Amino acid sequence: MLRKELIRLDVEAKTAEEALRIMAGLFVESGVAKPSYPDAIVAREAQYPTALPATAFDIAVPHTFAEHVNEPAMGICVLRDPVEFHQMGSPEITLHPRLLFMLAITDPKDQIKLLRKIMKLIQNPEALNQIREAGDVDEVYSIVNPQLF
Repeated sequence: MLRKELIRLDVEAKTAEEALRIMAGLFVESGVAKPSYPDAIVAREAQYPTALPATAFDIAVPHTFAEHVNEPAMGICVLRDPVEFHQMGSPEITLHPRLLFMLAITDPKDQIKLLRKIMKLIQNPEALNQIREAGDVDEVYSIVNPQLF
């Protein structure tokens, strides 16, 4: 499910929306998501924020509804500088994620399983720091894929 072509390092974005659109565009280009996916992911993030405080630094898990997805996939965005997102479940709280785990889910049951695995990963500060400091996509893939799949 994690795809190397959907992993980006040192991404420059000034806002959450810019980061989301950069990543969502990759999902559309790769055929994983429909052309409606970028707008849908931005709209869903505005309504249901996905940022979470993690042990090493804040993260976000943006996703949207299955109708915008062609096939299940996950991408990772390592931001050069954190951007402002709102906290999942407490939108009045502002967080500054450095790492996005973007999901394209076709079956809601799969989303719950994957979110549980991501929650376990974000409790591991060593793994999060390794992802953030990785030198290339292969390194990120080798850190994350065994922990999630």
